[in-house]
Amino acid sequence: MKRRTWLFIGAGLLVALVLAGVVSNFASGSPDGLDYTARDGCTTNAEGEITGGTCMAREEKDHETADSPLADYGIKGIDNEYLATGLSGALGVLITFGIGAGVFWLVRRRSPDRADSEKGTGND
Repeated sequence: MKRRTWLFIGAGLLVALVLAGVVSNFASGSPDGLDYTARDGCTTNAEGEITGGTCMAREEKDHETADSPLADYGIKGIDNEYLATGLSGALGVLITFGIGAGVFWLVRRRSPDRADSEKGTGND
């Protein structure tokens, strides 16, 4: 691959790491549109816990992976909320990048000359 391609990939990875590791700590803690709609019709207390009413959120259950090391946008065992969020975001970016790179490596197109020479049918 050309040097410019590697620079582009590296810069993109760096931007994604900064966004996930630093900027993610400044995201709003308010419910998004889906959460807001699911809680429509509920009554809540001061902590935001549902105390009554009729809404979709009353049927809410914990996810099967709620006890996993990266659950709830953090890392289990790290008490500093900002550090846990930043590290889990950066780890998520690296895992996603690794899987994506692996898939692209597996399905990459080979140049016709290289494929022919590997088969032994190249122009000699």
